[in-house]
Amino acid sequence: MILPICYNWVIIICRTCFYDIERTYLAVWLTLDYFCDFVYVFDTVIGFRTGFLEQGILVKDLSRLKMRYLRSSRFKWDIASLLPTDLLYLRLGIHTPFVRINRFLRTGRLNEALDRMETRTSYPNTFRVAKLMLYIFVLIHWNACVYFSLSNYIGFGADPWVYPNMSDPDFASTRRQYFYCFWFSTLILTTVGDTPPPEREEEYLFLIADMLIAVLVFASVVGSMGDVISSLRDRDNAFFPNHELVKGYLRSRRISKELQKRVSDWYQHLHINKKITRENEILQHLPITLQTATAVSVHLPILSKVTIFQNCENSLLEQLVLKLRPQVYSPGEYVCRKGDVGHEMYIINEGKLAVVADDGITQFAVLGDGNFFGEISILNIKGNKSGNRRTANIRSIGHSDLFSLSKEDLTETLLEYPAAKRLLEEKGRQILTKMGMLEETEEEEVEQEKTEDKVKRLEGSLETLQTKLARLIAELESSACKMMHRVDQLEVQTEGWEGIVAEGAQGDIEYQLKVKEREIGDGDGEGEGEGEKEDEEEPLVEGERGECDGGEESLGEKVKKVGTDK
Repeated sequence: MILPICYNWVIIICRTCFYDIERTYLAVWLTLDYFCDFVYVFDTVIGFRTGFLEQGILVKDLSRLKMRYLRSSRFKWDIASLLPTDLLYLRLGIHTPFVRINRFLRTGRLNEALDRMETRTSYPNTFRVAKLMLYIFVLIHWNACVYFSLSNYIGFGADPWVYPNMSDPDFASTRRQYFYCFWFSTLILTTVGDTPPPEREEEYLFLIADMLIAVLVFASVVGSMGDVISSLRDRDNAFFPNHELVKGYLRSRRISKELQKRVSDWYQHLHINKKITRENEILQHLPITLQTATAVSVHLPILSKVTIFQNCENSLLEQLVLKLRPQVYSPGEYVCRKGDVGHEMYIINEGKLAVVADDGITQFAVLGDGNFFGEISILNIKGNKSGNRRTANIRSIGHSDLFSLSKEDLTETLLEYPAAKRLLEEKGRQILTKMGMLEETEEEEVEQEKTEDKVKRLEGSLETLQTKLARLIAELESSACKMMHRVDQLEVQTEGWEGIVAEGAQGDIEYQLKVKEREIGDGDGEGEGEGEKEDEEEPLVEGERGECDGGEESLGEKVKKVGTDK
């Protein structure tokens, strides 16, 4: 939408005031007009499908998008900018482009586009200056067009202030007309040149309005440029240390010229090569997740090259990359000296370092990009013969960029990763063992002996438990066999129990029948006779019941016998 809107702002007023431009290129203007109208229509269609955020979630429902756009003020402005005012050509004539003035109502889309471009561009300050120059150009362009129309109203060449007479061949061409008016308007709005004094009231009013506008333009230019310069200074202060403060301190303390030169060279190296020493201060405004993601993308490949950090958890490495501190060393400067207590380890990002002797001349080795040193001194491994002290002199050959990781930061991070801490210490011991720098102390020997005793005691306890388990399994199998044998015996002994139980039940039934027959007798004689019979039969019944009782007793004896067998 930038080009169509800018086209309407520049060309409509130009065609309205400069008649020759309108008549000469009419076909071109009409083609561009309706092409811009097509873009306006397309932008309106896009408005019906433009998503919006609701509670942080992008809404994509087309029905809701349409309703939101229809109810918004933007829709009203968009429709107003598309009203077919070109139909007025039929009444006013084809050479009246000012009827398209409603196209200016889409200017809000231009402001929206410029604001988004400013936030997305990598050079926001340059973009702000360019946007300001665009506004000033449009303002001067409109002022030039109005000046030409005013000159036409007063009369070309009527006085020195208006545009010269067209009869002069030097001022007759269309190009000369526009350039002269633009130049004259620039002189008025910038107040940097002399202009002819006005002679008519219309000229005075026009000049007064231009002077007021010029004050606003001058204030806008000065304010915008001041903001740009201030923004650049803030960026430099955020990226690089303040050189002026250090210079003032060195002068006030009467530091030697040689040391001042070294400091100046260090600052010069930072600015020329865009070396940043305040990464954490710059990124602290971001959320912690974005800080971690940025630091991981920049520093994780470097940290992964360190031997002791290989095969560690990614979460641990992500925590450590936030602790890395960039450092820049000048040529000939010592990074560490032999015998110094090591408080940090170093990773070489760019440059070369030399391992030198105590004389500072003899070189034993040269370290380049990706190399590291000092990793053992930050682990506090017991038995280290060097006692966490540096074992060599490291000096920068040229300007060297390093990353440092302090012992305090590593210790603080490892508190949350005890397994990683044990792994790192074990790797450090292996490295010291290969170097012959690890000695076993008496405490370690005692601890090792205690550990061996614990292992032996655990092994003995395990053997005892295994023996008891085997014994219990054997007893369980024996008990199961005995139980099966007893069940078989019981089945054999209880085979004849069914007949005995049946005989006992039959005797009870006969006894009950005889009792009922006695109760239903007809007379006394018969009762006596029956009594005698009962007396005679009672022994038989008792005998029968005795047999039953005897049968029951024999069954009880059998049950007792079975219990005894058990």
